[in-house]
Amino acid sequence: MNFNFEEILKNEPKFRLKQIKQAVFCGLIEDWGEARALPKFLQEKLQKEVSLDIKAEVFASNNEEVIKTLIILEDDLKVEAVLMRHKDRNTVCVSSQVGCPLNCSFCATGKLGFKRNLTSDEIVEQILFFNRYLKHEKNQRVSNVVFMGMGEPFLNYENVMETIGILNDKDGLNIGVRKISISTAGIVEGIEKLAQENIDINLAISLHAPNDELRRKLMPVANKYSIAEILKAVNEYIELTNRKVMFEYIMIKDVNDSETCAEELARLMSHKLYMVNLISYNATGIFKPSSPEHIKEFKKVLEDYGIEVTQRFKLGRGVRGACGQLAGE
Repeated sequence: MNFNFEEILKNEPKFRLKQIKQAVFCGLIEDWGEARALPKFLQEKLQKEVSLDIKAEVFASNNEEVIKTLIILEDDLKVEAVLMRHKDRNTVCVSSQVGCPLNCSFCATGKLGFKRNLTSDEIVEQILFFNRYLKHEKNQRVSNVVFMGMGEPFLNYENVMETIGILNDKDGLNIGVRKISISTAGIVEGIEKLAQENIDINLAISLHAPNDELRRKLMPVANKYSIAEILKAVNEYIELTNRKVMFEYIMIKDVNDSETCAEELARLMSHKLYMVNLISYNATGIFKPSSPEHIKEFKKVLEDYGIEVTQRFKLGRGVRGACGQLAGE
């Protein structure tokens, strides 16, 4: 799908662009014949030149709180996105790459290797798919977007930022930037660039270890970027934006969940605008998750140090759509 309508409309009045955006992103048309505001000749031109088809398969959890889609791209590569439904919001976890070059040991996506970056159109398509999925339910639309699916967003920086512009477009999807989050494994240059963008987006850091030695065992990217370098970039980001930053920490049994790890992490997380999100490891056949009791104890250590800490509850496991499980299946 191609959302660059400007070239097609270069000989048309300026208001046509707004009409088309509203038809695609608000009216959620799936055929140009449904775009009643457009003249017939333009409907026919768009029908020939811009396909609105999205090839996808859908997998829903038993209670339909989590829906995963497998989208088949024009070159037959596959990418996954996940819709998480809550009472007050519909959050889509989008992918930014086909596969991932980082090969974190706990993540199924990394085992695929890296195929290519997604274009901004291919990322937007994931949100559009779920808006179409929800359109038959009263007042239901995608409200939040998290770049936490397949791939490392900051290794596809330009396309990710272009996507955010499309998501935030008042004539289009109209999703506020404060409802968009980017999760990075710690690509320092990406954090530095984002700090200069002057947008109130949410930043999350996939940390998963309280020291460089353990982090290198879990995440090869740690061989390039030390925790100290990441925190320096994060602190500069906070200085410029005054935005809170979330640090994600996957709880893996007998690997990073000891009391010593908790105390070490607490000392790292002393900044008043840091917060920690504890995530139970989702099975990918490599490690075992920490027990709920162990996570509770780990969380208490952090709280005793005065750290703001939340716990992500299990979502998406039934459709292999949980954190670390996306593998294009």
